[in-house]
Amino acid sequence: MISVQKILEVNHKLYGYIKTTPLQENENLSAKYGCKVLLKREDLQLGRSYKLRGAFNKISSLSEEERLRGVVCASAGNHAQGVALSCAKLQIKGTIFMPKTAPLQKVDKVRQFGKEFIEIILIGDTFDDAFAEARLHEAESGKVFIPPFDDEKIVEGQGTVGKEIYEQESGQIDYLFVPIGGGGLASGVGSYFKQVSPDTKVIGVEPMGAASMKLSFEKGKITRLQTMDKFVDGAAVAQVGKLNFEICKEVLSDIVTVEEGRTCTIILRMYNDDAIVLEPSGALSIGALENYKEEIKGKTVVCIISGGNNDITRMEEIKERSMLFEGLKHYFIINFPRRAGSFKEFVNNVLGSNDEISLIQYSSKKNSGDTVPAMIGLELKDKEAILQIKKKLEERGFSYELLNENPMLFDYLVK
Repeated sequence: MISVQKILEVNHKLYGYIKTTPLQENENLSAKYGCKVLLKREDLQLGRSYKLRGAFNKISSLSEEERLRGVVCASAGNHAQGVALSCAKLQIKGTIFMPKTAPLQKVDKVRQFGKEFIEIILIGDTFDDAFAEARLHEAESGKVFIPPFDDEKIVEGQGTVGKEIYEQESGQIDYLFVPIGGGGLASGVGSYFKQVSPDTKVIGVEPMGAASMKLSFEKGKITRLQTMDKFVDGAAVAQVGKLNFEICKEVLSDIVTVEEGRTCTIILRMYNDDAIVLEPSGALSIGALENYKEEIKGKTVVCIISGGNNDITRMEEIKERSMLFEGLKHYFIINFPRRAGSFKEFVNNVLGSNDEISLIQYSSKKNSGDTVPAMIGLELKDKEAILQIKKKLEERGFSYELLNENPMLFDYLVK
């Protein structure tokens, strides 16, 4: 565990280089869950995420000889921005490896923050691909590797988020929800609260498709994910850090997972209701409120908004994932009778007045069959409407396959 004294010392060192981000009550979430929900707005930090804290602490701690050699790092985006900002502020050369799948908005920001002090290399499909290449570059070039999470200096820097939260809220904090990727933020914030507010339950939150810390807790040792959903790119880490795992075992009260679709719903609602721009990993802590909705009633709750680096080009995918999760979008393969008026019958007698066709793909091949298969995408206003649609399809003799209920077909035909 990182000592409170060490985090206080680091906080003093960071003064003037980072922002003290606000802790704001969110009225909509407070009303929904019947408690006081406070958002720690690290999306308003320089670089739009907390990552600058750890990166600057690590790089500013290097010796003069190490600074002259330069630094190298791997990141899906936010750590890269923290390293780039630190390199520019300290005038140190850096090489930054990022996966080719990193959102363009994050890549552009890294370039803007680092200016002439950094070089960006896009490689591989995941953070782990970029990480492997960065370590190889470290060995070949002699540059100092700046880890994204598995390092004491990084954890100390992230721990200053906890110091700010504790000082900004005068009353007792009952629950503190912290997103987990590699575990740097959770181990730093958890260390601080375990010592200054031991009654606060610190809850780690991971994306359901990339829950490497939860799996490691269950196995009792660090366990690497064999497959993962990379959508929540800021938290999609196949293997958590050794230091982070050991600290999190001491400081976390629980770990919960949040569905990727739920994070999408939160991103859309927070933007529409509060004009807050969240990236998928930044929405995790809010998503966990649903897991704890009974326990947090009447309590004071803090959610760390870890980042706001969202690429506008992802919004269609975010909307799609949200609607699928909420049960408002469905894809069918429907076999239409090969006769005039069969599609009109489907529209007039199967669909409701609020149901909208968002996709039609059909086979135009001339064959001797009695039906013509078509893939139909539907957007609904009420998730219960799907029950009526299925009932009417069956009553009118339409044979169909609901792709949402067949993951193999859905992934092949839709995704």
